[in-house]
Amino acid sequence: MHIFVRIVESGSFSKVATELNTQQSSISKQLSSLENIIGVRLLNRTTRKLSLTDAGREYFERCKRIVDQVAELDADVGSLQNAPSGTIKINGPLAFGHKYLVPIIFKFRKLYPDIRFDFTLKDRAIDLIQEGVDISIQFGEMKDSQLIARHLGSFARVCVASSEYLKNNPKINTPLDLVNHNCITYTYYDTNNDWFFTYENSIYPVRVQGDFKTNSSYSILESAINGIGIANLPYFMVKKNIEQNRLKVILKEYGPNDMRMNAVYTSARLLSRKVKLLVNFIEKECSLIKELQPQGSIKVSPKIRSNL
Repeated sequence: MHIFVRIVESGSFSKVATELNTQQSSISKQLSSLENIIGVRLLNRTTRKLSLTDAGREYFERCKRIVDQVAELDADVGSLQNAPSGTIKINGPLAFGHKYLVPIIFKFRKLYPDIRFDFTLKDRAIDLIQEGVDISIQFGEMKDSQLIARHLGSFARVCVASSEYLKNNPKINTPLDLVNHNCITYTYYDTNNDWFFTYENSIYPVRVQGDFKTNSSYSILESAINGIGIANLPYFMVKKNIEQNRLKVILKEYGPNDMRMNAVYTSARLLSRKVKLLVNFIEKECSLIKELQPQGSIKVSPKIRSNL
């Protein structure tokens, strides 16, 4: 398989033979043997050029991943006696990334100075394969069955609004009252603007609406501060503004359900040693941050029970 991949990449039997210090005829026999084993022709060969068959094109893409995995595995095992090195391409959400992930990575770099980082922050789920990302920190439940999600923990969310908004709009007693309020919604939320509340260990949705939608959690925060409407945000984002009375927590006795935080990677690749070290480190550091801890079980008053 390695020989086949190198033939395709180099476009030459003779180049591969030189790389492996063998005869061109030996390379040709190896390819013929591979074709006989799988029972299909992989390459069309003429005296002037080589071209992949349709089956060969599909086989090449999969072989390339397997060969890369084997090379990565060999490198990881061989590096167990050495300090981890290489590049980690990581993605995370904007607010969490700025506040927590960047400092965590800085601490990690002090432990493993030979590891390089390609770090992006985006407030949306990304295509890990298309963007070549090793690992992505994402919030919420995973929808893509081709991805593997390692649960790093959960964090508390709260519903907040400014004093100005609360003064000029109807009183909010239960989550059901939100349907009559201007709720600031998130562009990439994949649950049709349903906000979820917990009752007796069960989760119930409330469909909200509003005239302001944004793709940025920071924009949601600023909109709430400026009296646009009600926001449903992670507690770590609003903690400072609550303490400074720029925002008020509503529905304290109900509370939005806690949100999962996952380290996501593709099942098509082996998780390298350096990435495993980083995931373990992120999990440990997040467990020490008080603002990221879930609120725990919240009892909902009987007033809302019959309506949920």
